[in-house]
Amino acid sequence: MEIQQFHYDNKIVQKFLYATLFWGIIGMLVGLLLAFMFLFPNLTDGISWLSFGRLRPLHTNAVIFAFVGNAIFAGVYYSTQRLLKARMFSDVLSNFNFWGWQAIIVAAAITLPLGYSTSKEYAELEWPIDLAIALVWVAFGWNLIGTMLKRRQRHLYVAIWFYIATFVTVAVLHIFNSLELPVSAMKSYSVYAGVQDALVQWWYGHNAVAFFLTTPFLGLMYYFVPKAANRPVYSYRLSIVHFWSLIFIYIWAGPHHLLYSALPDWAQNLGVAFSVMLIAPSWGGMINGLLTLRGAWDKVRTSPVLKFMVVAITGYGMATFEGPMLSLKNVNAIAHFSDWIIAHVHVGALAWNGFLTFGMVYWLVPKMFKTRLHSLPMANFHFWIGTLGIILYALPMYVAGFTQALMWKDFNPDGTLVYGNFLETVSQILPMYWMRAIGGTLYIVGFIVMLYNIAVTIRQGSKVEDELAEAPALVRVAKRRIAGETYHTWLERKPVQLTIFATIAILIGGIIQIVPTILVKSNIPTITSVKPYTPLELEGRDLYIREGCVGCHSQMVRPFRSEVERYGEYAKAGEFVYDHPFLWGSKRTGPDLLRVGGKYSDNWHLNHMYDPQSTSSGSIMPAYQWLVKNELDRSDIEAKMRAMVQLGVPYTEEDIANAQTLMDEQALQIEKNLYTDPDFATGYEADKKQAAETGSPFVEMRDREIVALIAYLQRLGTDIKVKETNELLTENK
Repeated sequence: MEIQQFHYDNKIVQKFLYATLFWGIIGMLVGLLLAFMFLFPNLTDGISWLSFGRLRPLHTNAVIFAFVGNAIFAGVYYSTQRLLKARMFSDVLSNFNFWGWQAIIVAAAITLPLGYSTSKEYAELEWPIDLAIALVWVAFGWNLIGTMLKRRQRHLYVAIWFYIATFVTVAVLHIFNSLELPVSAMKSYSVYAGVQDALVQWWYGHNAVAFFLTTPFLGLMYYFVPKAANRPVYSYRLSIVHFWSLIFIYIWAGPHHLLYSALPDWAQNLGVAFSVMLIAPSWGGMINGLLTLRGAWDKVRTSPVLKFMVVAITGYGMATFEGPMLSLKNVNAIAHFSDWIIAHVHVGALAWNGFLTFGMVYWLVPKMFKTRLHSLPMANFHFWIGTLGIILYALPMYVAGFTQALMWKDFNPDGTLVYGNFLETVSQILPMYWMRAIGGTLYIVGFIVMLYNIAVTIRQGSKVEDELAEAPALVRVAKRRIAGETYHTWLERKPVQLTIFATIAILIGGIIQIVPTILVKSNIPTITSVKPYTPLELEGRDLYIREGCVGCHSQMVRPFRSEVERYGEYAKAGEFVYDHPFLWGSKRTGPDLLRVGGKYSDNWHLNHMYDPQSTSSGSIMPAYQWLVKNELDRSDIEAKMRAMVQLGVPYTEEDIANAQTLMDEQALQIEKNLYTDPDFATGYEADKKQAAETGSPFVEMRDREIVALIAYLQRLGTDIKVKETNELLTENK
């Protein structure tokens, strides 16, 4: 038998490890800043690029795609080479993957604070960056599959199956959810509208959690836990059942994010059914991971690596029990839009993703730098303070979520809401936000301790070199099954077939849920009184998206007595047919805005954006003073309207030709309305006079951004009247 020598590429693993640590601390520090902004809303007062609405997507993208993404690549590149007994297929592709991914992260770190956002959760990046993500991801997959084809190990180990499913599914999710029509270099509109956009987004959003934050980490679990414990995986058969059932069921569960919304009931119910089923494969994976440590519990007590991994797997089990529970309609009715969801996602992020990454780093660095970890006591300190941080973060958020749900739904005996003012809920949960900030601080302290420990370990170690290895050349066997070989054993030596079957498994659910909603128009009843946004309202909606308002305000009144009493008539699917993208939101830090149109005066909105506490005492909303000062850029309005026409919005050529005139007329009326406030009129005229005396430029109020935003807010929910709703619902013919 021919023995071949080759070198594992350790340098690419080193690069991704460094990037993991670098972006991890940045992403978490941004998250900590956001936590303190709940307590000190004007902490970054007047700095637009440090406002909460712009930093929130930066935090989520940095933690998910920069921290976790780089950790995935580090673990995959290290384990794949050793499992396949081969160097990665192409060093060029490996380095393109690394530098391309870092360039994407830098682009996100620049564009999101500047307000370039699609507003779609976990997919906020604009179209040029989306194209770059697709290109880099394909390069990663090409490299991965190419390595499988030149491997020296006949059978593909279970971790490789999860890597394959990750590559295929993330590619499908990203491409279909990111279908958008560009308007300019950094502006686009989703090709889907309203209900359709919501379904596609949460098909993506839920499965980004599934196939970016879960399946690759399960692959890493199946490799690094046995390695660290020096034990075989508990059950090979369970791993087979775990893999196929998980990837098939997971893809169906997205609609559970849209329960009691305007999404058709059949899609909601499918999401619930498959979410409940999901607990079986999820817990099968957790059990397989924990039972791999049978007989190694003494080692767990002394090894910080295994401590991190045990808590990570336990966190995965907790999150994957809670997820199906939250998909039950009676539980979802309480939890959705509340801080309960914040607790849920952070148990998964901080424990499952964070702790498994930490365990992997503590195991990998001494191995790659040929040395011992600088300090076991420091690693153990990191473990305990990190665990305490998770507890102090999650528990208060659960309490806050329960408090919100109880207060939102509490009625007096006479049928009126006990807490009619939304701010009463906010003030009640501020102590929980303090505890959340303290918990996050402790978690980051642990991270910083790890950075020091790892830096000293690297300094005292050797330079990372490509590792010499040898293995017998792979002897190709017949394409058909050989005697005594099970079907799955045959499949494990066929990477192309395995990839095809995994693709089919994940496509079935997506096709059955999404295609009828997009192609069968009668599934979305139309309302004849719903009209397209005026040019000024369209610009105002884009400002609403730019400032990240959807991160704190929903636009989806659910059919509950408490919500109808508080906000107005519940939402109808036909109200959103011209919304590219949809803006239903997923969190109510502030009240729902679907029916806010006409509820307050134009002056109230101006004052509320300039100084929220002046109109709403106790508000934790930050000020958006630049909106009152900035001139509105109208230069793209015609291009925006033409893009909307291509997407099915019925603007006429006359509407587009007269866009500037229509904007002037509507803006002038809002300016006149603002003059009804004597304080505003006096201050405005004084500013104008001062500008004239000094010769400095002066922007008329009608030309400022705030006017467009007011136009949009005053439009919301005004297309339908409650008494006419049943008459206006008609089916498309």
